[in-house]
Amino acid sequence: MPHRVAVLALDGVLPLDLGIPARVFNEACEPDGTRLYSVVTCSLGGRPVRTHEDYRIVVDHDESALESADTVVLATQEPSERLLATGTLPEELAAALDRIGPGTRIVSLCTSAFLLAAAGLLDGRRATTHWALCDALARLFPDVDVDPDVLFVDSGRILTSAGGAAGIDLCLHLVRLDHGAAVASAAARRCVVAPWREGGQAQFIEHPVPQDTDRSTSATRQWALDRLAEPITLEDMARHAHMSVRTFTRRFRSEVGSSPLKWLAQRRLAHARLLLESTDLTVARIATACGFGDPVALRKHFHTHLGLSPLAYRRAHNAPEPMTGR
Repeated sequence: MPHRVAVLALDGVLPLDLGIPARVFNEACEPDGTRLYSVVTCSLGGRPVRTHEDYRIVVDHDESALESADTVVLATQEPSERLLATGTLPEELAAALDRIGPGTRIVSLCTSAFLLAAAGLLDGRRATTHWALCDALARLFPDVDVDPDVLFVDSGRILTSAGGAAGIDLCLHLVRLDHGAAVASAAARRCVVAPWREGGQAQFIEHPVPQDTDRSTSATRQWALDRLAEPITLEDMARHAHMSVRTFTRRFRSEVGSSPLKWLAQRRLAHARLLLESTDLTVARIATACGFGDPVALRKHFHTHLGLSPLAYRRAHNAPEPMTGR
């Protein structure tokens, strides 16, 4: 049975962000094309919704859709003056959120984190929102651990994302959690978006498109991706880019939003996940193929970033068990 996703649209919703969950989740499919998610959009009372732009939208469902959902997504809605002044929700919205089941996964896109915070769902949790409003969120809700420097935060049942394209990253992250890297990558290809941006990547990248393409680090990034099995140092990457280590590190961070070695570790981990899902290679061979050197280092990365051992991750994604070895 498909995983049921209910997207809640409220007055002031950003139309682009409202379409993100359906766009991503509907592209997650079985090999035969069967969709893995069923996405519905709802509003309070099933009423038409006034968007942030110059038009309204009509939806086919009311807030009762929240009761049967496996995942609820609050589409981006800029916080109202009342919410910013009082930190409280309108009674109708509070009652709607109360209809969400205790085991339901809840996701906020961008500034809808304010709604979750006002409902008390972020108390004691790490969360994020658009970088321009992180300070306001922290001031208004001091019990929330606001992180302004990440694309999204996965704190288990509750997940929050930054603005714009970070909502795509978070939805792909959920597909990856539910069905593995191969399904998420295929969905990303069909959406024509990047298949993997780590949640810990910086929200604001000063120069996303380098003015001097001859001095970009993109060629070196591809060079490193083609050699994940090899030991690669920061000095190796800087040498390939014909830059000093200091210049390369600064330029890399301005283009990618993270340090070169952190980015490289993320790419190696992503490749290891894909090999665990799609092959019967032993953990030792996967560790070598991804440049971790030995199984101990691979297991350490999996426990740190995923909370699972490589073999537990393989079992969770119904991947083939290796014939021999570990």
